[in-house]
Amino acid sequence: MQAVNSHTLRWMLVVFILFPILILLGAFMRSVQGGHLVEMEGWFYPVMTLHGVGMVGVWYVASMAITADLLSRLVEPSAKVASFAIWGTVIGVVLLLLSVFAGRFAGGWYFLYPLPYKGEWPAWSATLFLVSLGVLGAAWLVWTLDLLRAIASRWSLSQALGWHYIAGRSEPAVPPSVTIITVGLIAGVAALVSAVILLALFFLEVFAGLANDPLLMKNLTFFFGHTIINLAMYLGVGAAYEILPHYAGRPWKNNRIVALAWNCVLLIVLLAYFHHLYMDFVQPGPLQYLGQIASYASAVPSSVVTLFGALLLVFHARMRWNLSSILLFLGLAGWAIGGIGALIDSTISVNLRLHNTLWVPAHFHTYNLAGLAFLVLAYFHHVCQDATGLPENALLQRVSALTMTLGAYGVFLMFYLAGAYSIPRRFAIYPAELSHGIGYAHWGMLFALLFLAGFVLYLAETGRRWWRAIAT
Repeated sequence: MQAVNSHTLRWMLVVFILFPILILLGAFMRSVQGGHLVEMEGWFYPVMTLHGVGMVGVWYVASMAITADLLSRLVEPSAKVASFAIWGTVIGVVLLLLSVFAGRFAGGWYFLYPLPYKGEWPAWSATLFLVSLGVLGAAWLVWTLDLLRAIASRWSLSQALGWHYIAGRSEPAVPPSVTIITVGLIAGVAALVSAVILLALFFLEVFAGLANDPLLMKNLTFFFGHTIINLAMYLGVGAAYEILPHYAGRPWKNNRIVALAWNCVLLIVLLAYFHHLYMDFVQPGPLQYLGQIASYASAVPSSVVTLFGALLLVFHARMRWNLSSILLFLGLAGWAIGGIGALIDSTISVNLRLHNTLWVPAHFHTYNLAGLAFLVLAYFHHVCQDATGLPENALLQRVSALTMTLGAYGVFLMFYLAGAYSIPRRFAIYPAELSHGIGYAHWGMLFALLFLAGFVLYLAETGRRWWRAIAT
C-alpha cells in the first residue's frame, strides 16, 4: 500500500463537492428548456455561465491534481506551490460565485468580447468575473510552471519529450506519462499566457478606454479555451498510461511511436482552435483551412496511438476488472467518441449547419463527461484503494459504472439528436417553431439525474476509502 499525497486528497474533496452541484445546475438548465421551471428562466443564463466555467475548471484542476500526484512519485513538485494553487482556486471560485449569484453575471463561460460589458447585469459583476478568472489563471500558471520545473530537475526538455526515442535511443528511460504530461503542461503555459493577455486587454479597455479588436479578442479567447480543455484531457490520458498496466499486468513503455505521436500533438493542438472561428468571415481564409486540417490531424497521433496501445495492452491479458479499470476503459472510449463528434463539427461544410446548434455541447459533453471525468474518477479510486486496501464491492462498482455510463450517454445523445434536428444552443425557452427541442431537454434532464445517481454510488465506494486515507 502507498500513502496518498495530502494535496491530492484535498483536490479530491473539491471534486466530490463541486461536481454533483454542477450536475444539478446542468439538470436545472435542461429542466427550464424542458418546460418544467419556466418561471425561473431569468436564472438560466447565470447558471449556464457558472455551469460552464465550473465544469471546465473542476476537470482542469482535477487533471492537474492527478498530474501532480503522478509526478510526486518521480520528482519533487513544490508543496508550497501546491498549497498556493489550492488557495488560489478557492479564492477564484468564491469571486466567481459572487459575480454570478450576487451580480447575476451571465456572459457565458466563453465571455466573448464585448459581451461582458454589454449585458443587463451590473458592470461590477463583469469585472469581478474577469478578476476571478485572473486569480484562477495566475494560480494555475504558477502551478504549471512548478510542475515543469520539477520535471526539468530530473530530465532535460528533449528527454522529457522523448526525442531520444525518436532518434532510436532507449536511455534514459522516461515513462510515457511523463512525455504526455510535458506536452500538456507546455500547451497549458501557452493557453494561460494567452488568457493573461486577453484579461489585460479587457482591463485596459475598462479602465483606460482603449478599444480592442474583436477578432483578436476572439482568437485569444478560443486559443485559451480550446487548448485548456484539450490539455486537461491529455493529462487524464497520461494517467491511463500510468495505471492501466497495473490492472493488465503488462508494462506500457515509451517508444519512438508514442514519443513522435505526442510531439506532433504539441504542435497540432495549438492550431486546431481556428475551427471555432469559421463563422468569422474576416478571419484570413488560410487560417480557416488550417483549422480544419489541424482538427483532423490532432485525432491521429494522440487518440489512435493511445487507443490501439490500450487495446493491445488488454488483449489476452489477465485483466483485473474493478471500478478503476472499468472507468479507465470507458474514459478512453468516451474520448474517442467525443473526438469523432468534434471532427464532424470541425469540417467547414458541416460546421455551417451545426455551428450554433446543440451538436456543439454534445461533443464536448461526450469527451468531458464520458471521457475525462471517467479517467479522473478512475485515478481517484485507484490511489485511494491502493492506500487503504479495503475489500471491494464488485456489484456496487459495476452498478455505479453502468449507471454513470447510461446517464452520460443519454445526456449527450439528447444533445446530438437535438443538434442534428437544428435545435440552437443557448436558448432558455424554445419558441413554437422549436418545440421539438423540449422533449430532448426533458430526457436530457432525466439522464443527468441518472448520472448523478451513479456518481452517488461511486462516492459510496470511493468516499470511504478517501476518508480512511485522509485519516491515516
